[in-house]
Amino acid sequence: QVALKESGGGLVQHGGSLRLSCAPSGRTDKSYHVAWFRQAPGKGREFVAATSKSTGVNIYADSVKGRCTISRDSAKNTVYLQMNSLQFEDTAVYYCAAAEGYFGRVDSAYNYWGQGTTVTVSP
Repeated sequence: QVALKESGGGLVQHGGSLRLSCAPSGRTDKSYHVAWFRQAPGKGREFVAATSKSTGVNIYADSVKGRCTISRDSAKNTVYLQMNSLQFEDTAVYYCAAAEGYFGRVDSAYNYWGQGTTVTVSP
């Protein structure tokens, strides 16, 4: 079992930047594919970005491509989501998720989830 903890959310002005962090605890001896999802008020959960545990491949939702970068610091065992040029529609609770055997955009395929961190984009 692995537990995930997100941090770095907050209130940011339109056009600003934030860096979210996802740090695991528990079975950190294993390696995981890690993804970020978000859920805006009144909407369903949507995929944002994912990073492969082995190939270094990253994938992004079209809505954030060019504005967000997912990265992994293996020494710190932490995955980051750098978000730039934040838009009002980026306001959401952001969740990180991990899976040993799945790398992709489907939320139900990820086994482990954090509690979420809230990002609010203000005028």
